Amino acid sequence: MNSSRLRKKFLDFFEKGGHKIVSSGSLIPADKTVLLTSAGMQQFIPYLSGEKDVLKEFGTRHLASMQKCFRTPDIEEVGDDTHHTFFEMLGNWSIGEDPEKGYFKEGAIKLALDFFVKELGLDKARFSTTIFKGEKNILRDEESLKIWRKFGVPKERIFEFGLKDNFWGPVGETGPCGPCSEIHYDRGEKYGCGKNCCGPNCPKCERFIELWNLVFMEYNKTKDGSYYKLPQRNVDTGIGFERLVALLQNKDSAYETDLFLPIIKKLEEISGKKYEENKKKFRIIADHTRGSVFLIADGVFPSNIGKGYVLRRILRRIIRYGKVLNLPQNFLIPLSRKTVGVYKHIYPEVKLNETDILTVIQNEEEKFKRTLERGLKEFDKLISENRDISGEEAFDLYQSYGFPLELTEELTKEKGFEVDEKSFEEAVKKHQKISRAGVEKKFGGVGREATYEATKLHTATHLLHQALRQVLGTHVKQMGSDITPQRLRFDFSYSKRLTEKELKKVEEIINQKIKEDLEVKKEEVSYEKAIKSGALAFFKEKYPEIVTVYSITELPKEAKVKKRTKSSSPKVFSKEICAGPHIGRTSELGKLKIIKEESSGAGVRRIRAILISPRTGIPGE
Repeated sequence: MNSSRLRKKFLDFFEKGGHKIVSSGSLIPADKTVLLTSAGMQQFIPYLSGEKDVLKEFGTRHLASMQKCFRTPDIEEVGDDTHHTFFEMLGNWSIGEDPEKGYFKEGAIKLALDFFVKELGLDKARFSTTIFKGEKNILRDEESLKIWRKFGVPKERIFEFGLKDNFWGPVGETGPCGPCSEIHYDRGEKYGCGKNCCGPNCPKCERFIELWNLVFMEYNKTKDGSYYKLPQRNVDTGIGFERLVALLQNKDSAYETDLFLPIIKKLEEISGKKYEENKKKFRIIADHTRGSVFLIADGVFPSNIGKGYVLRRILRRIIRYGKVLNLPQNFLIPLSRKTVGVYKHIYPEVKLNETDILTVIQNEEEKFKRTLERGLKEFDKLISENRDISGEEAFDLYQSYGFPLELTEELTKEKGFEVDEKSFEEAVKKHQKISRAGVEKKFGGVGREATYEATKLHTATHLLHQALRQVLGTHVKQMGSDITPQRLRFDFSYSKRLTEKELKKVEEIINQKIKEDLEVKKEEVSYEKAIKSGALAFFKEKYPEIVTVYSITELPKEAKVKKRTKSSSPKVFSKEICAGPHIGRTSELGKLKIIKEESSGAGVRRIRAILISPRTGIPGE
């Protein structure tokens, strides 16, 4: 059974059973205490805890979804049969149900068995199940034990575990949680450890694989570690999609299923090498490419903190393994396109944001490749001394060559040595202290003129953006920018070279708006209100709840020839969310001159421009 058919079977089964199908939430969770969405239930937390009314929002207490997820703890384990960064969870929920009217434990268990046995044809005789044995004043789950027995699972195939294995949640430090009951599938003796007593959660083999986790959410965990009964009871279930696809396609790993094969075959084509001879490297590249595509599609961009750091880390792992395989420059572009092709009908956002995805990936690849080779040479010098890497040395690799600590640790581990993490952290703190002192000295007075020039160019960038949208179309959007006191660099989505006529028209519009002495207004509003008001926004993951909006306003034509009055209604020329500094009126800018227009990547153009003083004709004065 291919993956698309399995998705449809799952959603159809629960829709026919009275569940409302809910679209996947973003990989960027609403809960700011959690880095990324790592479970199917996260978008439903307010309803599971009773904070919001599920009936008011969805019209039913029964929900089902196919959720995008991303987990970071096991990044270094990717490459084996089972670990992934990005993955999908299938799940169904019964939220705040009256036991007399809906379903709880027995209903959830029956639905799971019906789907697996009647819909998918799995052999019930190969099921083993688990229940919560009781721990920390939380009672043993006697009810689930009786239900499994009732539905024909023999006592010897029902196993009991504690908080570590059979109590789920919460996702963060606090929140809804509860005992869980799992369905494990026996793949046969050839996958076992040879022990007759082997069963679910065996630490020595992968004979029994967990397919479905049924969480009976009855508790709320508080900050002090205590568990209290929730005011309502919930069912929260989750199937690891990749794992189930592999089982149904009779594969040892999801990497051999239709979820990954198109990407792996494209990698074979690009590299001229065989997957079977390079399994770990191919799997890491395929997994991390898929993960990168979905992170960027949901608004994550490479940076040195938080979500952006996760993206940068996996992209740099791909690039490093690409170098090991001697892959050509920009090899990530065809792999990313192939990934978009696999998922575009399931998650339309990957196709909608394809230009952003390809641009971000290409820029990061080019940025890191420039220093990777030199960094590897420096690493080889250090490791040739047959010793551990000090924290100072690891920090130098990070600062000078962009090597994340994890990459240095991975390289060092491959050679049989270690990195001194403690002294690395000390080196980071020392560098931060020196940097802060340098900034304070630099901007104590000597940098004020340069800062003013950069401020003018920030405002000029907004004029440029709007002028491009007027000349080329409103589908044009900002893809990045870089401003110095001397010039601006602006990247925007557009697929072909601008003509001389188009560039001239863009310049004319900007300089006309400068001449009109437009007002630059600043206001602070909620992100939601800013978007509703028509403000343009990019790199959404960086925005806080309250944002700064800059509007460049002009008077209507009929008002320009008359004396300005309070009744003259201003028209907005440009309106963007922006954290940068801006001048008060456009007449301060002088004159803008475009000095270069070029390609900046797949479907992205780049403009470089300067400001010229009308008084002296000198740029940047």
